[in-house]
Amino acid sequence: MSNTIPNPDRVKPGKGKATPNRSLERGIAVLRAFRAGSSMLGNGDIADRTGLSRSTVSRLTQTLVESGMLEYVPQFRAYRLGAPVLSMAHAMSDGSTVLKVATPLMTEVAMRHKINVGLAVADEDDMVYLESFRYSRRQSLRTIVRGLRIPTALTSLGRAYLSTLSAESFDRTMSEMASRHPGRAWLPIRTEIELAIRTVREKGYCVASWQPQVVAVATPMRIEGYGTYVLNASASTQQEIAEVEAALAKPLLELAAAIHAEVSRID
Repeated sequence: MSNTIPNPDRVKPGKGKATPNRSLERGIAVLRAFRAGSSMLGNGDIADRTGLSRSTVSRLTQTLVESGMLEYVPQFRAYRLGAPVLSMAHAMSDGSTVLKVATPLMTEVAMRHKINVGLAVADEDDMVYLESFRYSRRQSLRTIVRGLRIPTALTSLGRAYLSTLSAESFDRTMSEMASRHPGRAWLPIRTEIELAIRTVREKGYCVASWQPQVVAVATPMRIEGYGTYVLNASASTQQEIAEVEAALAKPLLELAAAIHAEVSRID
């Protein structure tokens, strides 16, 4: 199977679709409030991050404590994630065919080309790394912690993902992002996103440099039965973006094609 960019998703929700459970959605929103650097949160912190009322948050955190998903820390009057959350993350990783296929292939490419290689999926306004292999200055391979979140709007990973959305989903997502980037700051970001999407559709990948001296190239992979994944290759360098793009694009696209083909072969 080739690594060409698929047509935007046009699947419509089926008739008789169940009404979402609002309590469950709110409970999940509480769990999402916990991120790296936020190991403990009080009810007020969670209310601020989720937009839920403090009374609603209080009821939800009590239920989540009783279920084991949260632990209450009395001395800080705050909560932290419980062990079952880690167990579910392990189950997700261990049961992922895509990860089992991608990990050795990513490792081989990272070692051979001495570059950084990552695999991510979208989650709300962020891209979440499922796996990432990087070379330090000593060129020794190290694995970054899974679960790292980076902004969709600013990164090659996120912009490559946005290129896979239907026109309706894209417009809705852009409106939501614009509301969180007030004023003129959003206009250049929107322009960069649209340029990146055109590049994905023309070349199969896009490029971004949202951190100093780090250039990343990303390509989306829509794998039937598994959803949309995004693969990236990056390098810490003082070279011009065009030079890094020329070096990274070919191994990235070849890696994406190899992962896609192997997952399809297994199925």
